[in-house]
Amino acid sequence: MGMCKSSSRFRHTAVLVFLGLLPPTLLLGQQSSGQKDSTQIQASSKGASQSGSATADPNYVIGPQDVIDISVWKEPDLSRSVPVRPDGKISLPLLNDIQASGLTPGQLGARITSGLTKYVTNPQVTVIVSQINSQRIYVLGEVARAGSYTLLPDMTVLQALSDAGGFTAFANSKKIYVLRQENGKQQKISFNYKDVISGKDPSQNVALKSGDTIIVP
Repeated sequence: MGMCKSSSRFRHTAVLVFLGLLPPTLLLGQQSSGQKDSTQIQASSKGASQSGSATADPNYVIGPQDVIDISVWKEPDLSRSVPVRPDGKISLPLLNDIQASGLTPGQLGARITSGLTKYVTNPQVTVIVSQINSQRIYVLGEVARAGSYTLLPDMTVLQALSDAGGFTAFANSKKIYVLRQENGKQQKISFNYKDVISGKDPSQNVALKSGDTIIVP
């Protein structure tokens, strides 16, 4: 028993001596590497959580019922999330009513910045569309969930039909069409689901526009 304890103490001492001979930079480098990985993960998570935009299109035109996030740097009392009223305006402290509908986020940001210069030194304003509610399309007929849907950027007929839950057992998927109002005239765009799915005529899977109505007979 005494020899075992002595042997154990010897091995422990040898390990300590060996570690003492290692360069300090090697030991610190291993620790720093772990700290670096942790920092990168935290930074990545933080960046992902700050992404609250409903669209990345800088040319998106704001409309009634959209919700926009307005951030004024170092001015928390002026920063807020506001819905666009049916009259196309929003209400902000100091500025009262401002026209938002018909403007891009950049244009609205510039208008708010201009108005705040009377009250804030060098205001820095960021405008983000957090909810798109003004752009709507409609899916009617033999689908699982007929109704109105938010028009997402670059949304196609296939995507809209998917949102509507697909077809009922009575649907005629070869005779689908899109009704579109353009320049005061109604346009009818044919859509044959089987031709699109098979790749025979994918050009029928057009990008939708606000106000389009998809009819599934």
